[in-house]
Amino acid sequence: MSTTVIKTSDLPQAFLEVHPHNLYLYCKAYASGLRANTASVKNRSEVSGGGKKPFAQKGGGRARQGSIRAPHYRGGGVVFGPNTNRNYDQKVNKKQKKLALMHAIAEMAANEKLFVVDSVNIESAKTKDAVAFVNGFGQRDVLVVKEMIDDKTFLAFRNLQNAYLIEANELNAYLAAAYHSMVIEKAVFDKLTKEA
Repeated sequence: MSTTVIKTSDLPQAFLEVHPHNLYLYCKAYASGLRANTASVKNRSEVSGGGKKPFAQKGGGRARQGSIRAPHYRGGGVVFGPNTNRNYDQKVNKKQKKLALMHAIAEMAANEKLFVVDSVNIESAKTKDAVAFVNGFGQRDVLVVKEMIDDKTFLAFRNLQNAYLIEANELNAYLAAAYHSMVIEKAVFDKLTKEA
């Protein structure tokens, strides 16, 4: 298996001219899309109880009250609290997604953390062989990009903590920025650089 370390000089000029703000906006939108959006509280109309007026309107010398579930009561509703109908999605257009990925790849190349291999195949389906493959690059963690994942390679990589195997169509700027280094098949890399 031949391995090539990609440097900045190996990339098309278009990769080097991308503004880093594109990557920031994409990662921000990606992280926003991952939010669970499950935080929710009840307002005074949703809290159970409080249907009866707590005491007479007049004659008690106290301020008038209509419900014991008003926000200033213990056990009352919450004012302006979070609810699940909030939408955290942020729009990122196709061109910006492409630019963000290009910048992430250019950053890896600048740090000499981008490796191109002929193919990523672990025929034995053994985790120890996948470990040996990953350790051969001497990196902290590795994003492995394969054109099409076969069953044996998937089985070999699925338990590794310091490596994440994805198909070419799953590659995005967030994953490229999140990992310390990237190992990519030559066919995938050629396609990426050709489309730039």
